[in-house]
Amino acid sequence: MKILEALHLDVGLPWWGAIVAGTVFIRCLVFPLIVKSQRDAVKLNNHVPQITALTTRISEAKKAGNRLLFSQAVMDLEHYQKTHNVNPLRGLIVPFVQAPIFISFFFALRKMAECPVPSMQTGGLLWFTDLTVADPYYILPVMATVTMWIVMEVGMQSGPPNPNLELMKKMFRVMPVFFLPFIISFPTAIFTYWLTSNLFSIMQILLFRLPAARAFFHIPKSLEHNPQSLPAQEDFLKSIKEGWQNVQMAHQLDERKKYFKKQADSTHKGSLQQTFSQRTTQHPSKPSPQKRELG
Repeated sequence: MKILEALHLDVGLPWWGAIVAGTVFIRCLVFPLIVKSQRDAVKLNNHVPQITALTTRISEAKKAGNRLLFSQAVMDLEHYQKTHNVNPLRGLIVPFVQAPIFISFFFALRKMAECPVPSMQTGGLLWFTDLTVADPYYILPVMATVTMWIVMEVGMQSGPPNPNLELMKKMFRVMPVFFLPFIISFPTAIFTYWLTSNLFSIMQILLFRLPAARAFFHIPKSLEHNPQSLPAQEDFLKSIKEGWQNVQMAHQLDERKKYFKKQADSTHKGSLQQTFSQRTTQHPSKPSPQKRELG
């Protein structure tokens, strides 16, 4: 709210311009993180065959009940990821950063519309002059939904092909249309932000498709893998569940290994202390010559 008010009062932008400028400003601040996520995604894709083979080894050792092979496979996977600086969890950084921004913009604009801020009632543009009410022609909600669908569709096409994610892709394609009846009555101020953010995302995706831009941002070339050469994997949700179970089991094995090592060190230390005590008892120190003379 303070950023938007500063753009409106101090810079002198109309409210629709303040919302657009604020959105672009925040998205530009996050842009370096997007570039880094692009590098990490390509790097992870280029190592998919090796990582998939290692995760398959973990699953097979788990099904066989061989804890030694399971622990070794987990250590091999961790060593491979550390050596090549790849980590699948890095893909979650961008959503975790963008989610608070999206939520804060949403609540700030909704609160300003509910108050309402008087100047926002005439701070719109074209047919949506009042930013505190819903779009009477439903143009902005439809445009925001269409652009959201384009962002998801183009983004999924830009990513590496993965047959295990087909179900999730279908869900993402239906999601914008499913949410339209629930968001259609939101104030136009919110849709001004959503539409601007979606258009920025589309331009961002198209920018990363240009070879010159990818070379400028040092994004490596993405390798295409033959799906037949990759080990067979289970469906997406099941693989997530199994991956979480593997992490828990690996953690338990690591804790057990630390416990046994601590017990072994404690036992070894205790035996040394006992041996020293026995030697002291068996060979008491002789009295000094001075004490013998006095005696």
